[in-house]
Amino acid sequence: MKRLEAVNDFVIKFANVNGSGSASANTLFAKSIARMGVPVSPRNIFPSNIQGLPTWYEVRVCEAGWNARRGGADLMVAMNPQTWEKDVAEVEPGGYLFYDSTRPMPAGKFRDDILVIGMPLTEICNATYTDPRQRQLFKNIIYVGALAALVGVELGEVEKLIGEQYKGKEKLLDSNVKALRMGHEYAVKNLPCPLGLQVRRADKVGDRIFLEGNNAAALGAVFGGATVCAWYPITPSSSMAEAFAKHCRKYRIDKATGKNNFAIVQAEDELASIGMVIGAAWNGARSFTCTSGPGISLMSEFIGLAYFAEIPATIVNVQRAGPSTGMPTRTQQSDVLLCAYASHGDTKHPLLFPQDAKEGFEFTADALDLADRLQTPVFVLTDLDIGMNERLCEPLAWDDSRRFDRGKVLTNEQLEAGARFGRYLDVDDDGITYRTYPGTHPSRGSFFTRGTSRDRYARYTEEGTAYVDNMERLVRKFETAKHYMPKPEARPSAKPTRYGAIYYGSTAPAMEEALALLEADGIHLDGLRVRAFPFQDSVIDFVNQHDCVFVVEQNRDGQLRTLLVNEGALDPTRLASVLHYDGTPITARFIKGDIAKRLTALQVTPLRRTAAGGAGGE
Repeated sequence: MKRLEAVNDFVIKFANVNGSGSASANTLFAKSIARMGVPVSPRNIFPSNIQGLPTWYEVRVCEAGWNARRGGADLMVAMNPQTWEKDVAEVEPGGYLFYDSTRPMPAGKFRDDILVIGMPLTEICNATYTDPRQRQLFKNIIYVGALAALVGVELGEVEKLIGEQYKGKEKLLDSNVKALRMGHEYAVKNLPCPLGLQVRRADKVGDRIFLEGNNAAALGAVFGGATVCAWYPITPSSSMAEAFAKHCRKYRIDKATGKNNFAIVQAEDELASIGMVIGAAWNGARSFTCTSGPGISLMSEFIGLAYFAEIPATIVNVQRAGPSTGMPTRTQQSDVLLCAYASHGDTKHPLLFPQDAKEGFEFTADALDLADRLQTPVFVLTDLDIGMNERLCEPLAWDDSRRFDRGKVLTNEQLEAGARFGRYLDVDDDGITYRTYPGTHPSRGSFFTRGTSRDRYARYTEEGTAYVDNMERLVRKFETAKHYMPKPEARPSAKPTRYGAIYYGSTAPAMEEALALLEADGIHLDGLRVRAFPFQDSVIDFVNQHDCVFVVEQNRDGQLRTLLVNEGALDPTRLASVLHYDGTPITARFIKGDIAKRLTALQVTPLRRTAAGGAGGE
């Protein structure tokens, strides 16, 4: 059997039981590799219950810098008997299986084409610790020490991280270091160290930082000027509201008075939370909510009010697998159409598609500007893969000279000077009207906010012509919105090609790696990462310039493809869906395999009858 050999380019997957304390130990292992200057991309795949069900933690080590899931595992750390067969089957041929050998396993439970490494973890813990909880927790640290020896992770880097984690808690610090060294020493003496998979110190991380998407988006809300957050807990978005509260306690306390310059309300439900956001925005505050698909469903009526009454609202949707409760702790991009057309009647809402935590920070701040500028709900569509995983990304940056864009707001001075005011009067022919904040002027600039039909001066009417005039103006405003949205990013092929690929959001890392893999096999595609809706003309032009464009997304129904056809008046036959929706993050292997198979089929010319009556082909 030929064993896998690789330096700084392999995947380790941990199979654990939820609630066993394994996640912190696995994260410690991943970050130790990054501390050695080697890029690493960890992902936690966990169940929606508190304790007992299977959980996995993937660590992709890749000096080349690819940070999507690759697929497969070169080294499986199998700690969960419930998933043994599945975990063993996932190991690449020639790979490695590390397991707790305290209880003997029948030979039929293993594979002949992988190297099996047994370590009696439970036996070691039982002999060392008397407390059952300690036995479980330190078992995780012991296997981290053993793995460090097996794959060449420097023990000093692991110890530094433990020191940072338990700073000021010397008793915990010492006991964790002792367990780590115990595992390392056992592996050196008794296990086949080193394995063919090795981590070698490099200098490829640079100034990149580990950052969770929800935390980054929360910080973006702070820097974007949000002072009000109303929310209701729902996986996977809850940690964003919690992070916003934490950042506000640092940045939003008045130094002179010690009073809060922010309001955070955990509402009784999602409908109440969006109502509070709309009310605060109507009164001039920058406000937002964070939720997931089920929350958007509940918010839809109020979203329609904000659209029709033209009140800013920023909504961060950390998408998960639906419909209904679905898989609350699995990732998807399945709320694109829900958010684009949220609420009854004819509505359209701007959407932003960040690809990582850094863009989550930037786009959340941008969304607050856009909501004010366009006077409408604006959605930031992240997902669980971005929101609840820490990923290496470029450091966050902020221009201190940047000023908030509050849009068209008339001041007291402008009203006093006789500025013409009609709340729904389009004086600039861009669909965006002027508004006032409550109390701006004692006698001018007031209007009645309503969800019913009205004329240009906010007066109630059911006249069809007034209704049509208003709805057509909203279409003009949506057209204007194109100019303010983040532009798509093109990735031209190295050679001219008739084929293209469109992708967005968390699909981007896997897609960009897949494009490189396809190119290495001689298959060339132009790539375009869509970052916002409404689509700029360049997106539609990209489709029309290619014979076939693959739309790669993580949902069942090809929702972005549907949006492209609906809004771009495109020929559906030009757009081919590549869909991944099992709840795990999409992989480069999946994309490459699907596109290569389809292109092979497209390039096979069927036999056809010639003019002479025979058969021929090209």
